Amino acid sequence: MSDLQNTDAPALPGIVVTGASGRMGQMLIRLIADNPEVRLAGALERPGHAWIGQDVGECMGGAPLGVAVSDDAVTVIAQAQAVIDFTAPAATVAFAELTAQARAVHVIGTTGLEQAHLDYLKACARHAPIIRAGNMSLGVNLLVGLTRKVAAALGEDWDIEVVEAHHRMKVDAPSGTALMLGEAAAEGRGKTLADLRTPAREGITGARAPGSIGFAAIRGGDVVGEHDVIFAGEGERIVLRHLATDRAIFARGAIRAAIWGQDKGPGEYDMQDVLGLN
Repeated sequence: MSDLQNTDAPALPGIVVTGASGRMGQMLIRLIADNPEVRLAGALERPGHAWIGQDVGECMGGAPLGVAVSDDAVTVIAQAQAVIDFTAPAATVAFAELTAQARAVHVIGTTGLEQAHLDYLKACARHAPIIRAGNMSLGVNLLVGLTRKVAAALGEDWDIEVVEAHHRMKVDAPSGTALMLGEAAAEGRGKTLADLRTPAREGITGARAPGSIGFAAIRGGDVVGEHDVIFAGEGERIVLRHLATDRAIFARGAIRAAIWGQDKGPGEYDMQDVLGLN
């Protein structure tokens, strides 16, 4: 890959936000504009979007921010020190190549990534830092660590179920956070989630397999995000829970990750690294 990085970067890291018109995009732009440690370096949208060419602050109904919404990802990302990306899998892998060429930090909150996408991201991470998490919040990442420890402490006679709830517009299930929690539980048992995962149940399923990890997804209303990890034993249950009431927690975590990644070398990182929990 060629190096497109701007070597005359200003002191404050410049962050590009993809999917600028979306809920997370707008939240990120507001918080970046208010954060004295970073600056908004670009706002990207798909070609043909009504915001293209207009000041992103005005598009959001506020004061001008001096950054026009663009569909020219090559040019915009070449000037970035970080890209924060909560879009869709196909878009994320396309942005990953450009971000790697710019040697910028790529913070990825996109969910629904399949193995082929993850393999491509791994290749891009050989050139620049990629920080990826199914959930960027501090509380959720603490929950991940607790889930791993509880699963390690309890035997396979304790059944594990991950139950999550999100708003009606969410298109993937289980959520990226639910999968993070399932992976942590499997790691606690010294195995991979692929070995233990049981998808959503329907019909005559028979008894659950010993040691398996089950998932259930609820969709409705404007639920920001709720996750329970249930450890069910004979005569007792342990329930670890996280409730999100404001999606700003995800944006704040992503900005923190973008700042943390500025002095890191190429490689794959997650929020456990950012928060010093690994």
